[in-house]
Amino acid sequence: MFGAANGLLKEGARHYSGLEEAMFRNIEACQQLSQMTRSALGPHGMNKMVINHLDKLFVTSDAATIIKESDINHPAARMIAQATKMQENECGDGTNFVISLAGELMVQAQSLLQMGLHPSEILIGYEKASKKWHELFNDVVAYTLKDMKNHDELKMCIKASVASKQFGLEDLLSELITEACQHALFKSKKLNVDNIRVQKILGGNIHDSEVVRGMVVIRQSETTIHRVANAKVAVYNTNIEMNQGETKGTVLFESASQLECYSRSEEDQFELFIKGLAEAGVNCVVCQGSMSEMAVHFFEKYKIMAIKIMSKFELKRIARAVGATPIVKLGTPTPDELGFADEVHFKEISSQKCIVFRRDQDENRMATIVLRGSTTSLLEDVERAIDDGVNTIKCLCRDKRLVAGAGATDIHLAKKIQDYAKTQPGLDQYAIERFGQSLEVVPRVLSDNAGLKAEEIIADLYSKTGDSFKFGIDVSDGKVKDVTEVGIYDCWETKSWAFKLCVDAVLTILKVDQIIMSKPSGGPNMSQAAKRPEGYDDL
Repeated sequence: MFGAANGLLKEGARHYSGLEEAMFRNIEACQQLSQMTRSALGPHGMNKMVINHLDKLFVTSDAATIIKESDINHPAARMIAQATKMQENECGDGTNFVISLAGELMVQAQSLLQMGLHPSEILIGYEKASKKWHELFNDVVAYTLKDMKNHDELKMCIKASVASKQFGLEDLLSELITEACQHALFKSKKLNVDNIRVQKILGGNIHDSEVVRGMVVIRQSETTIHRVANAKVAVYNTNIEMNQGETKGTVLFESASQLECYSRSEEDQFELFIKGLAEAGVNCVVCQGSMSEMAVHFFEKYKIMAIKIMSKFELKRIARAVGATPIVKLGTPTPDELGFADEVHFKEISSQKCIVFRRDQDENRMATIVLRGSTTSLLEDVERAIDDGVNTIKCLCRDKRLVAGAGATDIHLAKKIQDYAKTQPGLDQYAIERFGQSLEVVPRVLSDNAGLKAEEIIADLYSKTGDSFKFGIDVSDGKVKDVTEVGIYDCWETKSWAFKLCVDAVLTILKVDQIIMSKPSGGPNMSQAAKRPEGYDDL
């Protein structure tokens, strides 16, 4: 373990080198990570129960969430996790593909190393195969989105992405996502994902979910005015209360009338502020922070709906939804600072008190998907599926190309790269061939997770793929067919980024021949010291 570095490093440091100690350890760690998420791939993927260091429970099949909430310690596995995080940030989908393919490439590399192939030959072979993959990938476009405004066409393009997370609900969720995104995309070529909000409300059925043009916040009006039509909205990024003096003072009152007059001047001044709002046509006020009882009293007097928002991010989104400019100090707003909404109203949804800011104008880019469901875990998992669908549309705004899904593209490229390997004269041909075999991982895992015989499916796919790149596995009936006929597509850009990030991470790990770890610094590890629920320590 220590070898030549024994006298070089400080006491407590660890040093691993060579095939057995360094490379095989790294490969094994990546393989274990791949095995952890592989069974969650595809429409029939299994859920994972993850309890993070704060004891929060996650029940999900989303690989990005599983990796994010798991405390991964091994440095090589952490590099794969970092590639997954980059894929999530860039495309919002395709994270499980990154991990599954990385694990398979590592296993094939281990097999080649055990056969006696030098690591440099494997690296050269993998780099050649990766370059060939990108050349071939440009020629396997199965469909190009023609019109982002075409509701049915856009819905078809994202259905497979949603089905991989919520199989059976893809029609409903694709409809909601498409409607919300088309509101947010009005006359724009780019989609701002932050403009699509999801509000989760317990109770009811998932089919009761709806899209609202504007914002839905879980608050209630501070006044008795619960509905305002054609609302002029003033948004204050400050507390609404009477100014307090910065210094303390002592006042001597000699009569009751003096006491009464003392505070009246401040009240009169505050009333003038509220009256000025009413005269400016403001009939709805939103503020961040506290709202004094005196302010509520005068808002009530002048029939103004008052809403208190605690989150500054939510306040910013409300301002964007109604087209208002947040005001940082109390005063009568100018017409340019005011926002407009067709309706601001209080609504009770399944005992949850909500305020709805509805604005139907095309200029409004904000849309909220109100999700209904029976459990918090279900709502959170559906929200992640919606996030994948929205991010797929964001990628389609940049590149409208799509490839055949359900493993069709993967098996076609696997065959092409294995054929390419036979044309190479050097030892790297073995690495190229194994690289091609690694691409079988997607149809193989999809078949396994659906309870089908993977070897028979793979053989059937190889016999049919030939020059066609549209034959994949339809897990709904277990048959190999032209998947473009049933509308199963993957986003070209998502797949391209996932492959690039995966191969970069794998090549980086395979270049490592030594691991040098310093002695950990003192102090408790908070993630391990966190108290676990009773019974989980025994699992």
